[in-house]
Amino acid sequence: MSEAGGTLQGLSLQGVKAGYGETIVIDDVSFDLAKGATLAILGRNGVGKTTLLATIMGLTTRHAGVIRFNGADISNEPVYRRCTAGIALVPQEREIFKSLTVEENLIVAERAGRWNLPRVYDFFPSLAARRRNRGDQLSGGEQQMLALGRALMGNPSFLLMDEPMEGLAPVIVDAVLAGLDRLKREDDMAMILVEQHARLALEFADNCIALDRGRIVYTGASRSLLDAPERLAELVGVAGVSAVGH
Repeated sequence: MSEAGGTLQGLSLQGVKAGYGETIVIDDVSFDLAKGATLAILGRNGVGKTTLLATIMGLTTRHAGVIRFNGADISNEPVYRRCTAGIALVPQEREIFKSLTVEENLIVAERAGRWNLPRVYDFFPSLAARRRNRGDQLSGGEQQMLALGRALMGNPSFLLMDEPMEGLAPVIVDAVLAGLDRLKREDDMAMILVEQHARLALEFADNCIALDRGRIVYTGASRSLLDAPERLAELVGVAGVSAVGH
């Protein structure tokens, strides 16, 4: 992770306190993530991981702190301005349009740039095969790939992913991870991954933070935490340490 500073080309949170209405969920959260870097967010259920992503997108009530993106203060910007600035969220619920076809779901999010239909279909060939199927005719794994593809069609420079492997069969997890690994290699896009299966997240992301009761209790290189299984188990719970299908 990079040094703090308003000119950081990437994302910077400083002393952020946020939640829903008057309820505080994340408290005094600070970290920087430079352009092209990857970060895993770990922690037990209910510690504020999803709220942190929602706060970056402007979907919560911010009570204190500053959020900067590419040097600009976006703390008070509405969601649509954060999207046009280059931040995209793949939500835990996927939230695809079930009455639209795969292709329509992708086109509705399209913005000019390097990501287009052919490139998304190249990354996720199963979507190309199902391009005429409605969203409610897809498997859970196909819906997850569609949610990822739709986010990419907006041509973001910063991608937030909230438990993209949740509920997927091991073979589909491998397919999604292969797409994300390829994205990491081929595209200069920063990514934050929230994932219950900690080892999957740590193997994907270069750095990690762990939350507990809305506060950051660990920051460091992912490899360091992978090499310290007892510490990892302490931070995320034994159930979160195992990797699906791995």
